[in-house]
Amino acid sequence: MRISVTGHMNITAATEPLVRDALSALLADIPDLVGITCLARGADSVFAEAVLDHGGRLEVVLPSRNYRTAQVKPDDLPRFDNLLAKAHTARVMDFDDAGRAAYEAANKVLLDHCDRLIAVWDGDHGARGGTATVVALAHTRAIPVDIVWPPGAARE
Repeated sequence: MRISVTGHMNITAATEPLVRDALSALLADIPDLVGITCLARGADSVFAEAVLDHGGRLEVVLPSRNYRTAQVKPDDLPRFDNLLAKAHTARVMDFDDAGRAAYEAANKVLLDHCDRLIAVWDGDHGARGGTATVVALAHTRAIPVDIVWPPGAARE
């Protein structure tokens, strides 16, 4: 089963283990698990670790050629690089710079290649192009969506 993720980048450090436990429960016993992620800080990275913990294969979609240098914060570089090194495949979208068009294209790839979407989402509909937009697009495509926001979860 191919599962993509979307979610908040700014989950708190105390929220990460709560999300990891919830993801672990969702991913348990899924045969031939493939996790598809952009490896953003927060939800994406926690999802990638959970997929690997369950023996799944990781596929990474980077929104732009400069994504690592422009968007990955220095304190998150070791985690990002470690997960990227463990990826079975990594696809870089045809954009030089990370921005709205690059993110929208990457989100389209996430939805084009999954059987199910997991959204680490507090339900806030926020700005266009965020988690809520990806969830809404999945619904229009009849892609099943699992919302993960455990009790006690918070954003910075």
